[in-house]
Amino acid sequence: MIRAGIVGISGFGGKVLLDLLLNHKDVRVTYVAANSTTGRVDDIWPAFRGRTELVCAKYDAAQAVAHCDVIFLALPHMESMKVVGPLLKAGKKVIDLSADYRLKKTALYKKWYNADHTDRGNLSRAVYGLPEVFRARIRKAKLIANPGCYPTAALLGMAPLASVHGSSVTSVIIDAKSGVSGAGRKVAEGFMFCFVNENFKAYRVLNHQHTPEICQYLGKIAGRDIPAVFVPHLLPINNGILETIYVTLKDKISDAKLDDLYRKFYKTEPFVRVMPKGVQVEIKNVVNTNFCDIALVLSEDRKLVVITSVIDNLVKGAAGQAVQNMNIMYGFDEREGLL
Repeated sequence: MIRAGIVGISGFGGKVLLDLLLNHKDVRVTYVAANSTTGRVDDIWPAFRGRTELVCAKYDAAQAVAHCDVIFLALPHMESMKVVGPLLKAGKKVIDLSADYRLKKTALYKKWYNADHTDRGNLSRAVYGLPEVFRARIRKAKLIANPGCYPTAALLGMAPLASVHGSSVTSVIIDAKSGVSGAGRKVAEGFMFCFVNENFKAYRVLNHQHTPEICQYLGKIAGRDIPAVFVPHLLPINNGILETIYVTLKDKISDAKLDDLYRKFYKTEPFVRVMPKGVQVEIKNVVNTNFCDIALVLSEDRKLVVITSVIDNLVKGAAGQAVQNMNIMYGFDEREGLL
């Protein structure tokens, strides 16, 4: 039994984390905190009434170190880097759900997050927590950079093709749609019911902060830089992401080889499901689960692959993937607490 803490319990990611960890047979949640919100967890999130008597305190590093073996950070971007150092020095394992340790070039934080990175030493130590690609490194990691929700769906959708046919890829266009919970719990006019309901819109076109993350790790998988055009959209639903990814190839590929490539790549993966030919993915089939569903369609000239990929942005795109990473780090059954 390990002791787990959640810092940032008042956000959607923190809530889903607690829900999953309370059902994990090898974990006891011993510490919850937030930067501003305090009080009983079942007052902050009434859904936990009768499930826990945890009390959320203002974050205190000494308390976190004293009561936890692993700490999940569900803090706003550019906040985790302020607290990671002392936790690692104390020998604790850290799984960060923010973007603070995903990008390896510090200049990118200034460009995409408008902030200077203040923990460069640990930035180089962080392991990107995409289990289906980096599982071996995750097993030995002390600090996990949990992937963003959009990059998770994009990278899982493209990983098999990029890893084997990366040299043939000439262009990538990612048309992504997400539910409103992806924006977090902050109050903003654009996310109010009357602005979202019966509406559909693109936002941050060619300027979304997940763009460099997608390109960085797509390049690692392919073994070469592959620029990607990424355009996100806001759906009038609570949870879920659907991405339609258009990949153009120099060389032809057959339907049979494409299907075989994906099925072999994900054969032993517990949370990736490749759809049968002719079956498309749907958000409703992955909401409240840690699954990523993928479908493939090949053009007549066999040089354009259309990949559709769906996840729940708060589970496989955040808290569920964080728990999956913890399971790998501690040698638990990877599915524990998630199935």
